[in-house]
Amino acid sequence: MQVVIDILENELIEKYPDVLGILLRDQTTQKNIFWATDNYEHLGDSYRFNSEILPDLITGEKGNVIMPRVQKDKTLQLSRSKEMAEVFTPSWICNAQNNLVDNPWFGTEGVFNKEILLKNGTKSWEITKEKIAFPKDKTWEDYVRDTRLEISCGEAPYLVSRYDTTTGEFIKIENRIGILDRKLRVVNENLDSTDEWLKAVETAFKSTYGFEWQGDSLLLAREALLITFIENFTHKFEIEPTLETIQNIAQIISWNIWQMDGLKGIIPNSCKNEILEILDFFETKTEIKKCKGCETQNIKLHNGIYCYIMDWEEKDKETSKAGKVIRFIDLLKK
Repeated sequence: MQVVIDILENELIEKYPDVLGILLRDQTTQKNIFWATDNYEHLGDSYRFNSEILPDLITGEKGNVIMPRVQKDKTLQLSRSKEMAEVFTPSWICNAQNNLVDNPWFGTEGVFNKEILLKNGTKSWEITKEKIAFPKDKTWEDYVRDTRLEISCGEAPYLVSRYDTTTGEFIKIENRIGILDRKLRVVNENLDSTDEWLKAVETAFKSTYGFEWQGDSLLLAREALLITFIENFTHKFEIEPTLETIQNIAQIISWNIWQMDGLKGIIPNSCKNEILEILDFFETKTEIKKCKGCETQNIKLHNGIYCYIMDWEEKDKETSKAGKVIRFIDLLKK
């Protein structure tokens, strides 16, 4: 895989069979994720808002259809910001906010890096060189298992920081500051056995979540997480992971990074008005029954398709296998 910020679907489909199909899967509907934006409808009916994103629509001669926001036309960037509140955050801000989460967890500041001000007035960070130390009552395994979620994740800059989403600058593995990047750093520092490393990294991915409305951004986020895995494995062991291992991580990602309307907990635009026919003595009247959730702003009352995710720590009672499928909104009562 080339060291570039735009992960090429043609390269994915050529080097890693079936992986792109896994990354396009929507585990709730058992279909593919869909565009959920009108930005591509000029390309044809298959690119309309409600159309599924199929591999042949973004590969071959169409292999450059989906690209990171920083590479999109400036007019399109402004349009997406206005219509969908799509605003991408500089990496230094992602780092500062991730530090705010880690500081209370560790009980101290500056564990992974030190925030700095550069001579040109911009902000950045310096990575700590020492092995990460943990509080007496916590272990590195606890940190890897700790559940983290990025809401409205876009290209997931808070989870993985392969590149700065505002400048397009590629960031080396050792300088990355995302939530998952930090977990992978901890695993890299504590394990050298391939089998143990893979098991711990799988746990890191299973405990890292994010959701996004727009299908193109969601695919970019999923790809970024997968390539982050491949890059870290290659950096650690100087060979690429097996196809089976890559497919396994892609499957976890397809569950944990999902398409959702974050205000409703449903597949975007899946709520519908029901048309009821009421018979009386002389005629049939038509009545429109609106979605109660949309009318009352009650997240539990929508008639749309509620999103499912995987709770990897629970066991399914019917199969006794690890991993239980749950509705995302059912977590809100906890």
